[in-house]
Amino acid sequence: MKTILKRNQLPVFFDDFFRDVFNPSKLSNQNELVMTAPAINIKENPADYQIELAAPGMEKSDFKISVEQNLLSISTEKRDEKNEHSENYSKKEFGYMFFKRNFTLPEGKIEQDKIEAKYEAGILKLLLPKKADVHSKEVKTIVIE
Repeated sequence: MKTILKRNQLPVFFDDFFRDVFNPSKLSNQNELVMTAPAINIKENPADYQIELAAPGMEKSDFKISVEQNLLSISTEKRDEKNEHSENYSKKEFGYMFFKRNFTLPEGKIEQDKIEAKYEAGILKLLLPKKADVHSKEVKTIVIE
């Protein structure tokens, strides 16, 4: 029995060329502002939830945070425009960043009017206090007077 080998007719150069040309990461301009959905950490404590969102290079005024019914929305939009003029050329670059993250809050469990947000060192931190549990599982001792 004979083994049939299929040989690539195009030189390796063409494979590399087309792989690079159609690779979106190779197409982007190095000066563009590019942002994907930021990394998020969510931690539940007995009294609250803490959300940390990594968004370096932003300012607190770039963020929009809102709560509607039980939906917490965090978004940002930032535009950047650079103009360079010289004797022989003119260059104009545009950059645009946008992301939006939505979180469904546990119904009736969060003190929505007491949510706090702070942005420092590239991290947006949100504190979502829980409502006091009416049916607490904690045992209370009643002292007889």
